Amino acid sequence: MRASQYFLPTLKEAPQEAQIISHQLMLRAGLVAQASAGIYSWLPLGNLVLNNIARIIREEQNRIGAHEVLLPTIQSADLWRESGRFDAYGAEMLRIKDRHDRDMLYTPTAEELMTDLARRFVRSYKELPQIWYQIQWKFRDEIRPRFGVMRGREFYMKDAYSFDLDEASARASYHKMMVAYLRTFARLGLTAVPVRADTGPIGGDLSHEFHIVAKTGESLLYYDKELDRLMQDPSTVDVERLMSLYAMEETMHDASNCPVQAENLNQARGIEVGHIFYFGTKYTEALGATIMDASGKSIHPHMGSYGIGVSRLVGAIIEASHDERGIIWPESVAPFKVALVNLKVGDVACDTMCADLYAQLEKTGVSVLLDDTTQSVGAKLATMDLIGLPWQVRVGPKGLAQGLLEVKNRRSGETQELSAEAVIQMLTERLGA
Repeated sequence: MRASQYFLPTLKEAPQEAQIISHQLMLRAGLVAQASAGIYSWLPLGNLVLNNIARIIREEQNRIGAHEVLLPTIQSADLWRESGRFDAYGAEMLRIKDRHDRDMLYTPTAEELMTDLARRFVRSYKELPQIWYQIQWKFRDEIRPRFGVMRGREFYMKDAYSFDLDEASARASYHKMMVAYLRTFARLGLTAVPVRADTGPIGGDLSHEFHIVAKTGESLLYYDKELDRLMQDPSTVDVERLMSLYAMEETMHDASNCPVQAENLNQARGIEVGHIFYFGTKYTEALGATIMDASGKSIHPHMGSYGIGVSRLVGAIIEASHDERGIIWPESVAPFKVALVNLKVGDVACDTMCADLYAQLEKTGVSVLLDDTTQSVGAKLATMDLIGLPWQVRVGPKGLAQGLLEVKNRRSGETQELSAEAVIQMLTERLGA
């Protein structure tokens, strides 16, 4: 993509209402624009990041055999009355009426609708287990939306629901999802700590929150250092062992009765980005969802639900990965992998080299944003640092006179001078499809 043709409305200063660094940088880097309180328009750069995160989540959900569906954002109140949650959910639920005066709602979560699909179409234990997921917009009418996408009213979310024969098989699905989440966060370039959590109004007796470790995190976490070792390779993690280790938020941590010795206890700040629950037959009983077991008896399947805040992750990644100049995207989610900066637009040699590099990198599957604008060199470099693409390739007359290009790693800040051939080889080997 050529920057001269791209919609990238960056800001020199953050608006006064932006209180935290992710909100400030998302506005300044042109990722989002506020539409109303707690509701944002996702601009091209932000939408690319959102889609990259969703792609990784989708791949890891598919990997464990989950099936993707897409449910409506507007639901009938009838199902929620069956479950008892239409009135009980509270003011966060946006309740509306259609033209026939029927009660409707903008979905804050999907337990009811997923359970209704199960009761309509799943009849036998032979059809279990099932895990269904969607990546869809949700709405919760927060009384005080703040912190940008971290606590907005409209948000993009992956929510999955498992249906199993009994508690043992439901816990197996829970374990499977636990590993999928650890893989997902690792691929996003994040350190995620699964901490024991209160199930709250959603119900059940087993729940974990996933917190991204970040210095600016809202939550203070205490957890056994062995968790760090176990999570180094999520593919081989012993889930039972992982779940047995101590990991608590400050509100649930009792220092006087902590089972972990002080020298083995990590303390870190975290941002919640995922939450998983096992809640047994709460919703299948409420909605009358039954199957026939092996003996011919009618039983209620056991359920779990598993959420990841996709749009919230954009903010969380920025909170965990930035510096004083701007965002530092992990390669896996970056909107473009390479910023190709023409330091002297109009110079024949620079223009030709940039066009050739752009074509060759794109051909090998390396996404490139070519800055061919007429801004000053300082403005170009500041913009590229702000939007945080992992690699910068700078093409200028002085370097070309020696047959060299300057390559900068955004995360480390290290620069090196390489030939065009060496640049293409290095970036293709590292980033190519």
